[in-house]
Amino acid sequence: MNSNLIDYIREILHAVAGVLVWPVLLGLILLVAAMLVTLGAFAREAWERRRRPGYQLALAQKQLDEIHAAQAGESLDLHLERLLQDQERRLWRPLTRLRLAVRVGPALGLMGTLIPMAHALQGLAEGNLPSLATNMVTAFAATVIGLAASVTAYLVAAAREGWVRADTQALAFHAEHLLRTERGQPS
Repeated sequence: MNSNLIDYIREILHAVAGVLVWPVLLGLILLVAAMLVTLGAFAREAWERRRRPGYQLALAQKQLDEIHAAQAGESLDLHLERLLQDQERRLWRPLTRLRLAVRVGPALGLMGTLIPMAHALQGLAEGNLPSLATNMVTAFAATVIGLAASVTAYLVAAAREGWVRADTQALAFHAEHLLRTERGQPS
């Protein structure tokens, strides 16, 4: 009876893994599509930053200047701080998604490798060489795609992180300049 229970549990696990293969492979395809879109947006932003240095930063500084013109007194500190925090959150949000892709890519790739390998081993046991070959190709492709998507996300995130740090530092400096100007202190 103990052997029958173990065989039953194995069959359940095999069925669950068989059901997961499609969502995993679909997830890999969606991840690749998202990375292609991300690469396009990254290339466009890099081009804009090279062509018009400080353009995006100038927009944020304009918002700071507008708040400075509209507000006076002690509340200016709070308004500038709130705007700086909002800008920082807006700048970091895309990096959060990229970091998720860095972690999800290898996990999907590994799942996309192991599930077809189980089917490949079953095909080998049954003497079905075409099934073995097809499942092994799928397994290795899933590994490569998951890792490639992860590496792409990591490289884009690293470059964008440098941009975000520089932009937030420049915005903080500009806000400090506005506050000192308001208080009549030399900047």
